[in-house]
Amino acid sequence: MEMSEEELLSRREKIETSIRKKFHKTLFSPFAKACKQYQLIQDGDHICVCISGGKDSMLMAKLFQEIQKHRQVKFDLTFLVMDPGYIEVNRKLIEDNAKLMGIPVVFYESDIFDAVDTVEKNPCYLCARMRRGHLYAKAKELGCNKIALGHHYDDVIETILMGMLYGGQVQTMMPKLHSTNFEGMELIRPMYLIRQDDIIAWRDYHNLKFLQCACHFTETCSTIADDGSSDSKRMEVRNLIKQLKQTNPYVEANIFKSVENVNLATVIAYKENGVKHHFLDEYDK
Repeated sequence: MEMSEEELLSRREKIETSIRKKFHKTLFSPFAKACKQYQLIQDGDHICVCISGGKDSMLMAKLFQEIQKHRQVKFDLTFLVMDPGYIEVNRKLIEDNAKLMGIPVVFYESDIFDAVDTVEKNPCYLCARMRRGHLYAKAKELGCNKIALGHHYDDVIETILMGMLYGGQVQTMMPKLHSTNFEGMELIRPMYLIRQDDIIAWRDYHNLKFLQCACHFTETCSTIADDGSSDSKRMEVRNLIKQLKQTNPYVEANIFKSVENVNLATVIAYKENGVKHHFLDEYDK
């Protein structure tokens, strides 16, 4: 049943008010802190806010709208939705949510889902890489100098552990990166300090429904719960962190801080600008 314009505006106002009041401490404050701490927004920026249709990116769009109202820094926003081949019901869900939340989205179509349909090994990795490239290219075409992605705190700590346990390396998901293929473009992650549970609390408070996954391999994923089972390595790591937290309530913060407190004097080897340095290189000097 379609909402009247009055009902639509009322729900939108409640969503926006909750970001300023009820969820200010858990959502807006860490968003603003990340933007300031990591210098994610500069005067004159034109930021392409990349919206997948999930809860993280849709909330990120609202947080950007809110921080823009504060006018501490002058910047422009474009809310970009890349349609890689969504089925009609999933595309409509994104359109309806954008209308409800007052996000003036720009759609553009690609055939990425079709391109990865025949790939047997790591289709999700290839899809993510292709989507990133398309987003950079379209954002630059639209006059943007930055793309913003909705990765949050939990994504960061899971990535750190995944790199160690499955990749044999110490690395993190950076809050911002210069693009290596698109000159003058940057990637920023303003949700970097926001916890996933707080995003879920905001979503459920307003009884909002978002896409979770909509690729050709899992076209019904939009109905899967956030804590649903999965065979993915990320889910394995997520569950491991939950187990560790039962005996150590500080485990998440410690994982996050571990990549801020790297002591190179106690590291066997590390890479810098593609060059590997070994502790024996300088050991006897």
